[in-house]
Amino acid sequence: MNKVESYVIGVDYGTDSVRSIVVNALTGEEITASVFYYPRWKKGLFCNAALNQFRQHPLDYVEGLEYTIKDCLAKAGEKVAANIKGISIDTTGSTPIAVDKHGTPLSLLPEYASNPNAMFVLWKDHTSVKEAAQINEHATKFDTNYLQFVGGIYSSEWFWSKLLFILREDESVRNNMVSWVEHCDWIPFLLMGGNDVTKLKRGVCSAGHKALWAAEFGGLPPNDFFASLDPLLDGFTDKLFTETATAAEAAGTISKEWAEKLGIPTDVVIGVGAFDCHMGAVGGQIEPYYLSKVMGTSTCDMLVAPTAEVEGKLIKGICGQVPGSIIPGMMGMEAGQSAFGDAYAWLKNVLAWPVQNILPQTNLIDTATAEALKNEITDKIIAELSKEAAKIEIDEKTELALDWQNGRRTPDANQLLKGAFTGLGLGTDAPKMFRALVEATCFGAKKIVDRFVSEGIPVKGLIGLGGVAKKSSFIMQMMADVMNMPIRIHKSEQTCALGAAMFAATAAGIYPKVEDAMEVMGQGFDAEYHPNPALVAVYAKRYEQYGALGEFIEGTF
Repeated sequence: MNKVESYVIGVDYGTDSVRSIVVNALTGEEITASVFYYPRWKKGLFCNAALNQFRQHPLDYVEGLEYTIKDCLAKAGEKVAANIKGISIDTTGSTPIAVDKHGTPLSLLPEYASNPNAMFVLWKDHTSVKEAAQINEHATKFDTNYLQFVGGIYSSEWFWSKLLFILREDESVRNNMVSWVEHCDWIPFLLMGGNDVTKLKRGVCSAGHKALWAAEFGGLPPNDFFASLDPLLDGFTDKLFTETATAAEAAGTISKEWAEKLGIPTDVVIGVGAFDCHMGAVGGQIEPYYLSKVMGTSTCDMLVAPTAEVEGKLIKGICGQVPGSIIPGMMGMEAGQSAFGDAYAWLKNVLAWPVQNILPQTNLIDTATAEALKNEITDKIIAELSKEAAKIEIDEKTELALDWQNGRRTPDANQLLKGAFTGLGLGTDAPKMFRALVEATCFGAKKIVDRFVSEGIPVKGLIGLGGVAKKSSFIMQMMADVMNMPIRIHKSEQTCALGAAMFAATAAGIYPKVEDAMEVMGQGFDAEYHPNPALVAVYAKRYEQYGALGEFIEGTF
């Protein structure tokens, strides 16, 4: 290990904001942190929830990148800035965008500045459900199962379905698109001053889990697979990639322009990018056969196992199994829920509707007071619901919910599914509905564990990461009760950014393996929830009811 004073930067792009942290690579100490909320996204620009259209402008990303890193370094001081050795990036995904021959997103060109189809298609965008269904049906016509490493079901949240939708939807974008690039691959390219899209390095994480890349296929599926699906895809693989790299590798070094802009050395190593949950699992010190749950707006559930121990096993209905996608040398497996925190936010917004829409019209108090009151009430809704929901005695007849407000990611992706409540009566109130919804998200999480186990992959325990895991003891205790297994909560507030910092330290050569970086830079765990034996049996019965409700809703709608 290089003992010279060394600092690294981890950048974590979430759904609503980007956060950067500066970390001492030799101790794991977090020196500074900074968060930037996307201004265009916050205004709801380029989105239409009714159409499941969620797009983000690259300027939100670029401005956030510059702001957070500069802010971190200003607080850390010149000595730290002078000893930055590496930067690594994680992002949500699949979040791809159309780019020109220079690798520039089309929405950064004047003629596309306000065109949603030229912007990043956010992971939660489900406009391409038809395309995903067509890919799934089309794949059955081939002797080779090109979906075998992504759980057998392709999703509208992923690379190819989104690409096909954009190609069909927008002729101008189609005619001027030279390639299709994931957010996690584009930011390192940007930092390196890339100007030739053919030299843009692709990470195995995004390529394997979302773009159907596999070493067994020699790269991507053959052109015939795509051309016979739709002529618009004919020849498109030639615009993409064959080789991939792990996040432990260097993508290159920072450009002079960005080094000067940020005030750091020109030899700073830029690591290969990956998805937030994958780097978050590393930041949260993932262990073989322990399910690491990054819990935010959605969940991403990561599991690693020695490749030799799972050889020949294909796990149905998950979001992929890719060698080296989390830790080089291990099989990385991904699952998750399309709505977790988003489900709670949905209920909060429903309950807050009068406050948001009627209170501003009042003549009883001044505008400033009304605005302050609106914000205070809205901000307290979830915390107060949690307090009251914790007092409710649970039995088999209590209100029951289904957590598919944004469709189902795993097991068995189906983004057309909808959420539901049953057992509502005149005695049902907001805390009871909230409790049912929290329970449903925990049941959805158990479905994932059950799928791994039924497919021959043991789950030895749970690791909780992210905002919900840190903030809500009510939800985490229920998770332990429903799962009937303990869940450890990682100490770090920023496990994704910390994981990116660990990869930055590895890519920069400070550590030979990311496991070494994890051991030194990991912050450990500060809470653990154990199942309440008195509740395990009743939750097991309600879990059966949840499954029956899901079968009914899926069969009906």
